[in-house]
Amino acid sequence: MPSSAVLRRALLALAVVALALWTALTTQPRLGLDLRGGTRIVLETRDTPELRADAEATDRALEVLRKRVDGLGVAEPSLARSGENRIVVELPGLRDPREAAEVIGRTAQLTIHAVTGAAAAAPDAPAADGTRTLPDPDAAPGSAGFLTLAAPALTGDGVKSADAVLDTASGRGWTVDLAFRDGAAADWARLTGAAACAPAGDHARRVAIVLDDRIVSAPAMQTGVACGSGIAGGATQITGGFSAEEARDLAALVEGGALPVPVTTVEQSTVGPTLGAEAIRASALAAVIGLACTGVFVIVVYRLLGLLATIALLLYGLISYAAVVALGATLTLPGLAGFVLAVGIAVDANVLVFERAREEYAALGRAAVTRDPRRPLAAAFGKAWSAVADSNVTTLLAAGLLFAFATGPVKGFGVTLAIGVLASMVTAMVITRLLADAALALPAVRRRPALTGMAGLGRLRTRLNRRAPRLMARRRRWFTVSAALLLLALAGIGVRGVQLGVEFTGGRDVQYTAASPVDADATRAAVTAAGFPDAVVQTTGDGGRDVTVRVGETGDAAHARITEAVTEAAGPVTVERDDLIGPSLGGELRTHALLALGLAVAAQLVYLSVRFRWTYAAAAVAAMVQDVLLVVGLFAWLGKPVDSVFLAALLTVVGYSVNDSVVVLDRLRELRRTGSRLPLADLADRAVAQTLPRTVNTGMGALFVLAALAVLGGDTLTDFSVALLAGVVLGMASTVFTALPLTVTLETRTPPPAAPVKPRAANPTGAVV
Repeated sequence: MPSSAVLRRALLALAVVALALWTALTTQPRLGLDLRGGTRIVLETRDTPELRADAEATDRALEVLRKRVDGLGVAEPSLARSGENRIVVELPGLRDPREAAEVIGRTAQLTIHAVTGAAAAAPDAPAADGTRTLPDPDAAPGSAGFLTLAAPALTGDGVKSADAVLDTASGRGWTVDLAFRDGAAADWARLTGAAACAPAGDHARRVAIVLDDRIVSAPAMQTGVACGSGIAGGATQITGGFSAEEARDLAALVEGGALPVPVTTVEQSTVGPTLGAEAIRASALAAVIGLACTGVFVIVVYRLLGLLATIALLLYGLISYAAVVALGATLTLPGLAGFVLAVGIAVDANVLVFERAREEYAALGRAAVTRDPRRPLAAAFGKAWSAVADSNVTTLLAAGLLFAFATGPVKGFGVTLAIGVLASMVTAMVITRLLADAALALPAVRRRPALTGMAGLGRLRTRLNRRAPRLMARRRRWFTVSAALLLLALAGIGVRGVQLGVEFTGGRDVQYTAASPVDADATRAAVTAAGFPDAVVQTTGDGGRDVTVRVGETGDAAHARITEAVTEAAGPVTVERDDLIGPSLGGELRTHALLALGLAVAAQLVYLSVRFRWTYAAAAVAAMVQDVLLVVGLFAWLGKPVDSVFLAALLTVVGYSVNDSVVVLDRLRELRRTGSRLPLADLADRAVAQTLPRTVNTGMGALFVLAALAVLGGDTLTDFSVALLAGVVLGMASTVFTALPLTVTLETRTPPPAAPVKPRAANPTGAVV
């Protein structure tokens, strides 16, 4: 290897590691609400007869909402438009979503009217001239008094500022002080001047302040206000016996202004801070344990090269974390899972290269390798590149689909998974190679070739070479077993049914934590008695102190009744998580999930058809579809919910399954290119024998991490880990027992066209050249 190439790689690796270290130490990660606690609300703007809820109208509504949220006093709020007519509001630290939804979602149409008289009842329909009749807020308790109002004299557009003020001088308590703009101030003076001309005690002496079709205040002009001159200075005060919180909310609504179009809440999620902190702790511990187990395993199997790969894995963790924070990506709970999972996947490229290096070592012979131990490793990096690239591209396709079609926290999973795949390629193909080149050049290593980990093929590979498996001769048997497993999975889907989460059906999913273990049956009976017979009640968590209730109703009144029922059965409870999904959004998410899976299958098929023959691609995709159906069937039999986190796991299974098939099919293609006259079935058996150690060792690296997540990751990550554990195991099996046998069958029935034979040239003597 030219020294200039080594120097370039060393400088590149040093720059990447230094930049990653500096970024990790100086930049704080941006945590999602599911990790730091708070409320996330998704609002959808709706059309009116006068205005269409397009992107421009939604942007104007976003600015109004931003002023209202600022008035709530929430630290570091986040508001952003999503698509053409949705607004995502994130409020860190806010535990009561009802308060926020009530304030920020109201249309807040503020109008000020002259009072023309009183009425005993309100008419059935508003008058054509703009007059209206509304309940009198100052009516005596128990009486139904109404005020008749003239057409609006002022609107909220004329309000310059609105402040919540504690009026201690007059004893009115909390009020909202309004200041009007110049033109509106003159209108206010004329309105109050006309009201002051009415006799004392007459309703016409009052001015009504109306917010969203409700009179919030109707003060009468004091005797000091002169007839015709009105109140000068462009200011007034809204009174009404407000509490401090009510006054602040009203001030935020008025100052924010009216929404140009109405909005409705389609999604709402609240997470307690303790739940997020526990998720961070559990994920970090799982990452440490998984990485430690993976490192020990790789060192035992590959010795010095394994030690260098473990160092590269540590640097991989640093680089991928720095990339996440540098890009400003929001780190969510599924994102943490994606980060931890990528640690297990990152070992794959190293294992591919190391197994190749063992083959090259055996081919070159010990004497040649002793002279330069770097030769087999250099050849291995060159030959493994196509398999590394193809397998990682398939995973990147799945990550890209997650980012394109998922919403909320699952997008973070797609981002961290993609970053992890790219970082693993950099660490394996650049950093591991640099470390290995430097270590293998040492005289002490040259004298001890067994120390490198390349000197032997390994026990599994040696055993397979001694007695090659004859798997392809039993293709029908494997097809029968695969068909039986598929029927079992489809039976689970048909008999038990797929339990869709509220994200795909719409509804409410609330997780409570009690002080003592919860009796699931008693809690279920209490929720049923409260009027929710179809509610799904489950106890989870350590000691059964957590209880989850899923219902189709999404209103706050229903939520209050359920909370009361759970408290009655389980004692005092704390709401740790509260997810609300509107039915329209649930249907949309369900459609997007099916679309993402369909596009994943199509994308894999197209990519593999380009890189291989269509027969290879069809076999790999068929094995992947089988893995997906088996995982869905497993969740159906177990009664576990299928939600967006499960979708993330399923698309990861798609990437991992095809990843595994690509490695074996790549080896089969390579063996056919050598011009061997062996039957295709024998070449396929040989491809299995040569790649099975890589499959097992890579799978073990992922299984260590997933097992740690399953044990330590909490309820949400446990289901995620179970899906991926099943997917990894099924993916390894389907490659050998489905993808490869199907490839042999398809290739046998539709062999590739024979390459054209070039005519041989002859020399003048007639001898064939």
